[in-house]
Amino acid sequence: MAGSQKLSTMASGERPRHTGRLTGSPPDRCRGFPGWHWELHDSGSGCRCSTRAAQRRYIIHIRRGTYDEYVSVDKPNVVFIGDGMGVTVITGNHSVADGWTTFNSGTAIVSGPGFIARDLTIRNTAGPMKGQAVALRSSADLSVFYRCSFEGYQDTLYAHSDKQFYRECRITGTVDFIFGDAAAVFQFCLILARRPLPGQENTITAQGRYYSWRSTGFTIQNCNISADSDLAPYIEQIHSYLGRPWKNFSRTVIMETYIGSLIRPEGWLEWNGSFALDTLYYGEYKNSGPGSGLRGRVKWPGYHIITDPAVAANFMVARLIDGDSWLPSTGISYKSGL
Repeated sequence: MAGSQKLSTMASGERPRHTGRLTGSPPDRCRGFPGWHWELHDSGSGCRCSTRAAQRRYIIHIRRGTYDEYVSVDKPNVVFIGDGMGVTVITGNHSVADGWTTFNSGTAIVSGPGFIARDLTIRNTAGPMKGQAVALRSSADLSVFYRCSFEGYQDTLYAHSDKQFYRECRITGTVDFIFGDAAAVFQFCLILARRPLPGQENTITAQGRYYSWRSTGFTIQNCNISADSDLAPYIEQIHSYLGRPWKNFSRTVIMETYIGSLIRPEGWLEWNGSFALDTLYYGEYKNSGPGSGLRGRVKWPGYHIITDPAVAANFMVARLIDGDSWLPSTGISYKSGL
């Protein structure tokens, strides 16, 4: 455990000890947010910054180390800045098998709007035997995760609700390991399927749009979907799919992404028989790699091979999450369209 205070205390609104130097300029890890005015709390809670629109963000620099605990953030505009993926690690092992609900099993649970995390790892080490075990659950609107790693097996990343953006992240898991009903865009991420339990099949996504009028869905753009090292020798024996429909109007689009040979020719998997096959929306647009072939794909009514850039544009940052209106203020790079 690094430091003298727990992250859970820091995130709940109490002032943590300052991890940088009190010099009147922010620590190096807190730089890089254009247009922000920086201050340092004299009592040592890290950095406080505000945009010209008087929006304040509260910056917590989490030093290198492994933090074996559970973090909950419900305050707005909190920013976690670590020292790098695999360097700053927050880890836990709550799981359904040990009596937790999926919803409450997260190592980190964030709901405060405007949350940003960068340069850190969030991990759930329950393992494949323990079933659903969430690393991150986010219901934080206008949240951003940049250069973060999310590690687990089943249900690793619970993108629960509202608008979310993931850039240059690393996400590992087995069954439904990116799931929820957020409007979420993943750009330039490394998505790695791991070796599941015997008899299990891997599903990268399980998007949970419940109502047709909801403007939610997942877009995976300019990413890399591949087998992790423990799965790679077994991709012929263990089937992996891009996703399956958790709810009636499940919506996921994979675009401009490298799809490795782990993905079966069918591409997508049923949830339960014919459930949602005519109401879901699954699409693929200009992908590459040995798993991107379209000839053997499912023939469901809700599956679409997208060829029109105007259709593809509906699932990009500018439209799906209205990113041009809020992402620039975060200082995180993003691709607005094609």
